Amino acid sequence: MRIDLHTHSTHSDGTDAPAALVDAALAAGLDVVALTDHDVMSGWDEAIMAARAIGITVVPGVEISCERDGRSVHLLAYLVDPHDAALLAELDLARSSRATRLTRMVDLLAAGGIPITQDQVAAQVPPGATPGRPHVADALVAAGVVATRDEAFRRWLADDSPYYVRHYAPDPAAAVALVRGAGGVPVLAHPLAARRGVAPTLALVEELAPLGLAGVEADHPDHDAAARRAVRAAARHTGVFVTGSSDYHGTGKRVRIGAERTDPDALAAIEALGTGSAVARP
Repeated sequence: MRIDLHTHSTHSDGTDAPAALVDAALAAGLDVVALTDHDVMSGWDEAIMAARAIGITVVPGVEISCERDGRSVHLLAYLVDPHDAALLAELDLARSSRATRLTRMVDLLAAGGIPITQDQVAAQVPPGATPGRPHVADALVAAGVVATRDEAFRRWLADDSPYYVRHYAPDPAAAVALVRGAGGVPVLAHPLAARRGVAPTLALVEELAPLGLAGVEADHPDHDAAARRAVRAAARHTGVFVTGSSDYHGTGKRVRIGAERTDPDALAAIEALGTGSAVARP
């Protein structure tokens, strides 16, 4: 069974609509794909409907943007209840903070002589999508200022950039509790992907496992061999399971869907633990 448990659609910062993402998963030979947009679950229905029509399984998920000591931490949450009031309130707060934060970032970029406007950024955010820095990057690409999203992040949009503006994000321990309270299964995403501006958070596995963390993402495009070994060692020590995922964003990143995969035993563990929603099989 070929399983990819971390992808993004146009409902956050991916470039494929949920149905197109499912088509790409099938074309890549996947049997199972999880849709894990940032701080939003609005793409689930479209993905599930498309998947059932073509015979592929969808795992409903969401990637929650967290923060610890001023640095980003990402938590994947599978099979949560999409109507859980506490979780929805937290995600709504994060999304609204992202929107106002982007306005401030664009103003700073423009004041710094970088040719970008609020309207150009707004044109890159699909209706209902969670706005984020990748949409600023897309606006810079569309304006011909940079060639790729990666170039925009390297030059101006990384966490240590003078144009970076923080947004509200829950502490990862609080997010684990929210996910568990919503019947979901929390998995720490790419904990050693420091080059992406995300804090090395392997120590969080030790802290969060007793609080309900169920798994950790080891096989990820931003993890080298040493990082993968270190994540697996932490997983063995704490008793959490390991996942592997592409973190696919369509053309927004040069990573193909299914480039990294999850063992079927990990998917079985997710299904056994998750009570808020269900894996959608054809």
